[in-house]
Amino acid sequence: MKSIQIIIFTMLTIFIITSSIAVATPSTIIWIPSVDFQAYKSFHLGIDNYAYDFKNGKAYSGTAFPTDLGLTVGVLPSSTVQAEIGVDYFTPLWSPFSLNAKIGVPEGAISDWSPALAVGGFGFGFSKNVTDYNIVYGIAGKTFPVIGRIEVGYFSGNDKLLVDLSSGSADNSGILLSWDRMIPEISENLWLAVDYQGGKSSFGALSYGVAWSFSKNVSVIFARDVFNADIPSVFTMQLDINI
Repeated sequence: MKSIQIIIFTMLTIFIITSSIAVATPSTIIWIPSVDFQAYKSFHLGIDNYAYDFKNGKAYSGTAFPTDLGLTVGVLPSSTVQAEIGVDYFTPLWSPFSLNAKIGVPEGAISDWSPALAVGGFGFGFSKNVTDYNIVYGIAGKTFPVIGRIEVGYFSGNDKLLVDLSSGSADNSGILLSWDRMIPEISENLWLAVDYQGGKSSFGALSYGVAWSFSKNVSVIFARDVFNADIPSVFTMQLDINI
């Protein structure tokens, strides 16, 4: 698995060097990465705010969940093979920067029935065994009439950081699942989603929420992330702006 992580990190580095532009978080559902991509030379600015829920009447540790400021850009001039790179700034962490990259194909690119496919990595921080989660993943997604889109994937990361929060043992791999759908029956601007990341590390969670598009370039997600480990959930508001 470490060799796969090295390959993904090398791919990310090459993308950054060859694009010669600023880069951010991977395109996601709510919590997990998705098969979506930024179009070539288009930028996505994301501002993700989180607030801890209460557990047993007390806020978790009395601390705030980091705010994620991200910028993502599409880097391949192709409608068949797509790629994006990004950088996140997590405030107020002392080592706040984290890189990511993703490459794949959209639905129907291989054949009329073929799903969208993506492989990538995120959480490539710069502080060893502190922020270098080095999560790599593969995911497939398919849209079905009436039902909406379903995505299934798998991830693996740094076993020094992705640990079971109860036992402290390595818990660095697991399943990725999601469902999302526009709700035109109510409004063309309304979107619903549920996603899941396996494991009882700090990344394992079930998330559900809604989004509202104020225009074709601006939307806001309101959601809740319920962690698999025995820690309080968080509420999140995510502002997404495409440039």
